[in-house]
Amino acid sequence: MTHEEKDRIVQSVPQKGFFGHPKGLFTLFFTEFWERFSYYGMRAILLYYMYSEVKNGGLGMEESTALSIMAIYGSLVYMSGIIGGWIADRLLGSLQTVFTGGVLIMMGHIFLAFPFGKMGLFASMFLIIMGTGLLKPNVSNVVGDIYSETDNRRDSGFSIFYMGINLGAFISPLIVGTLGQKYNYHLGFSIAAIGMLLGLIVFAVTKRKNLGLAGTYVPNPLMPGEKKKVFSIIGISALVIIALVVVASVSGWLTIDGFITWVSILGIVIPIMYFIVMYRSPKTTSDERSRLLAYIPLFIGAMMFWAIQEQGSIILAQYADKRTQLDWAGIHIQSSWFQSLNPLFIVALAPVFAWLWVKLGNRQPSTPKKFAIGLLFTGLSFIVMIVPAYVNGTESLANPWWLVLSFFLVVIGELLLSPVGLSATTKLAPAAFSAQTMSLWFLSNASAQAINANIVKLYTPETEILYFGVIGAFSILLGLILFLLSPKLQKAMKGVR
Repeated sequence: MTHEEKDRIVQSVPQKGFFGHPKGLFTLFFTEFWERFSYYGMRAILLYYMYSEVKNGGLGMEESTALSIMAIYGSLVYMSGIIGGWIADRLLGSLQTVFTGGVLIMMGHIFLAFPFGKMGLFASMFLIIMGTGLLKPNVSNVVGDIYSETDNRRDSGFSIFYMGINLGAFISPLIVGTLGQKYNYHLGFSIAAIGMLLGLIVFAVTKRKNLGLAGTYVPNPLMPGEKKKVFSIIGISALVIIALVVVASVSGWLTIDGFITWVSILGIVIPIMYFIVMYRSPKTTSDERSRLLAYIPLFIGAMMFWAIQEQGSIILAQYADKRTQLDWAGIHIQSSWFQSLNPLFIVALAPVFAWLWVKLGNRQPSTPKKFAIGLLFTGLSFIVMIVPAYVNGTESLANPWWLVLSFFLVVIGELLLSPVGLSATTKLAPAAFSAQTMSLWFLSNASAQAINANIVKLYTPETEILYFGVIGAFSILLGLILFLLSPKLQKAMKGVR
């Protein structure tokens, strides 16, 4: 896309109207608010639903199996962004892809809202995986469309957008979690479905007035001669995959452990292939190639961050349920409520960080330095979890304030890294691969969780100190390395700060 075309898109969006930002930020803010409400509400009780006994309304799975499924589910949710990015870049454009994804997500929550057992669980997972892959990278890509490349409000806008995500994520565990754990899991899942419906309504009603041309273009459309070939390949590939799944299921080869292994391999291989294809494409300019090379260390840093952050809904969720004192200050705490801590801190601190970047302007730290400092705080969030086991052992229940501190530290890391990474991705992306590069950013999360699916099996109360200590120390070390490399990375970004 040419600079003139980008300018035309930006000019079509009302540039004032939502906290000093483009009016389209309102539409995108509340669409993601309700989508994240549905997703994080569902996720707050999904682990407990899987390993709770059948007599208590759960599925009665082994805890270690449920932990791995949670990680691999999260990996596939973000890995599916590849499909969403490709569809947006080559077929539908971002806006139409977002709406289609929202419909699939709502259908997935509806499957969980009924007592369909394990078949309902896996059907729901498939729909939510596909729907989130269509929606999540593309709604973020549209946020990038409503700002010019030189607009100093850009990082601030992504921080506000990120706050909308986390407002929904904060409220949902308190509502969905309470209803699910105290009354009935399926009642909780039905509230998640209603949340996604509200998001679709907001999007459909306000998009034309607020978003203008943003997200309506197809950056790299399939030519008429390409369509038949591409659709034939997709159709044949789908049939082959279905046949392999059927054969593997009948023969007993398709086990959960085997599936986790294959997804873990894909979590590493797919990003590598993505970088190679974009780097070698004739549509990528020399400056864009340099920016892609600079993006690789940021991608690795993001993987490290997500590997720790996403364990908040896996290892720390189990820790909240099994290792934490839940009767405190005269009230009984639902273990799902701890999932509101991360978004609560983000809602409180995101405006501070948004104001800080605008206030500092060109004096703010470079993107690589923000990543490095973020990894330091992220590592510390695991290091502090050593203290309860070291001081009191693993036989006694831990004070809930240790979990509060851990979530607080990882949020500081998140605000230094995640919204900044979203913004950097829109600026470093090759023009011909804009939506797909956003999908690549979300692949950092997919890759991290694919690795987590194997790592989480190593956690037990007996290995608690070693588990938190090694992972936390590795994050801190990676942050120091990235800080030292930041001047070279900044130079390779070719003017992008």
